[in-house]
Amino acid sequence: MLGRIYAIGLNTFREATRHWVLYGVIIAVLLLNLGGLVLGEMSLQQQPRVARDVGLFGMSFFGAFTAIYLGVRLLYGEIERKTIYNIVCKPIARYEFVLGKYLGMIMSLSLMVAAFALATALQLALLDVDFSQAVVKAVLLAYAEVLVVAAIAIFFSSFSTPFLSGIFTFLIFFLGRVTPEIRAAADKAQSEVIRSVADLALRPLPDLHLFSISGASVDGQHVTVHGDFVGWDYVGLAGGWAILYIATLLILSVLIFSRRNFT
Repeated sequence: MLGRIYAIGLNTFREATRHWVLYGVIIAVLLLNLGGLVLGEMSLQQQPRVARDVGLFGMSFFGAFTAIYLGVRLLYGEIERKTIYNIVCKPIARYEFVLGKYLGMIMSLSLMVAAFALATALQLALLDVDFSQAVVKAVLLAYAEVLVVAAIAIFFSSFSTPFLSGIFTFLIFFLGRVTPEIRAAADKAQSEVIRSVADLALRPLPDLHLFSISGASVDGQHVTVHGDFVGWDYVGLAGGWAILYIATLLILSVLIFSRRNFT
């Protein structure tokens, strides 16, 4: 089983590396980092702050964009090219196929995030600024967010078209990023019905704000990668939540995909 999942994952990784979008995103992030250096020079003694913010923004936003693109294309692409008919006829369980696809996405996205982190490290090195422990934690949180978004894309791709899957995934990504703001606005509503509906609607949404907290408040304390940041215990808890959410989405994806009829 593990051998088949790994084989599918490796083949998916090779397929992903042939997508021009992946290289386009990497080039865009490199240009963004160069732009960060220019903006840093234009700011008043704020080059390190701008470099960190720009690097982490590119990692989070473009990482999520790539996760959405690969997630909605790599699984449905087998159906679109009709290669799925050859796969389901072989002794490969459908859960192995879905897990293998996600494993291939993990390989691709890990390589991409590593490239983003390296670009950020080089950007900071040019400014003679350390790649601090706070930045390392922020990179790990951004990486966890990218993997969660990829799992969301796989879930929608298991039963929908790439276009709709992309829209649904991006909508979940956007709402997940502004969950605290939506919850705060709902709590201020005078109607109990509105508060209850908002609470029910927010429960299945991933709180992606957990992974992008620089400049926000955690347990009543202001945290930032430019100063006091969260501890490793927070990173571990956020990573554990990401694993549970990803596992839940993959189980649902397998159940839905197993019921699809390709004959």
